[in-house]
Amino acid sequence: MGIKTFRPTTSSQRFKVVSDFSEVTKATPERSLTIALKKSGGRNNRGRITSRHIGGGHKQRYRIIDFRRDKFDVEADVIAIEYDPNRSARIALLQYPDKERRYIVWPDKLNVGDKVISSGNAQVDIKPGNCMKLEYIPLSTLIHSVELEAGKGATLVRSAGSWAQVMAKEGGFAHLRMPSGEIRMVKINCRATIGRVGLTEHSAFISGKAGRTRWQGKRPYVRGSAMNPVDHPHGGGEGKAGQGNPHPVTPWGKPTKGGKTRKPKKMSNMYIIKRRK
Repeated sequence: MGIKTFRPTTSSQRFKVVSDFSEVTKATPERSLTIALKKSGGRNNRGRITSRHIGGGHKQRYRIIDFRRDKFDVEADVIAIEYDPNRSARIALLQYPDKERRYIVWPDKLNVGDKVISSGNAQVDIKPGNCMKLEYIPLSTLIHSVELEAGKGATLVRSAGSWAQVMAKEGGFAHLRMPSGEIRMVKINCRATIGRVGLTEHSAFISGKAGRTRWQGKRPYVRGSAMNPVDHPHGGGEGKAGQGNPHPVTPWGKPTKGGKTRKPKKMSNMYIIKRRK
């Protein structure tokens, strides 16, 4: 597991930094654990673009990930680590004694041949890949794939290199330090996986060229100040004019560029002890 740089023999190679894929042990996915993925191009059921800058990209199949980890108290063998085009992290293929196979998000330092287990109501070894309730996880432990509601599956801390930390336990809640620096309460009967997510170098990757970004299904982004007034509130002006608007807005007039968008009376505010920076 590492990064790969290139000699600047072409413009696209000059700043290119990608994974060396040394951790990947299997080139093709488990067919039974994939489903067809239809591209929308950012359009809704009426054919209107509702999410800009989406379109094209390589054909992909979705890998079905076991975020619930609901096969309790049965050890599984890690038989492969694979690339997943649908997420920043790698995925690990598990095989249970009854030959059932499942994917999980690959934790750092989990290798092929290791065993992992998901416990229903007990503490298991504090090893990467093992899953249990927050109630049984020791303080200061690094975790990922955290549930927000017991039994609904992991929703927090799933991207490459990310981790949360158990800071305290009090009154039926665990206090978790999130990747953003936020400290929030999560019910102790929710489950989490030990360790941090693998591919910790992901933040250092640079595509190097626009074409590689297009392969990922991302279309170009045009600055509002480069448009005409009819297209954007920041548009128009002579030469290289700035946005001119003291309150930067979206094409539809809503405040943007760092403006706070979280609802002040959002229900989950009561669970946030310390806001992110």
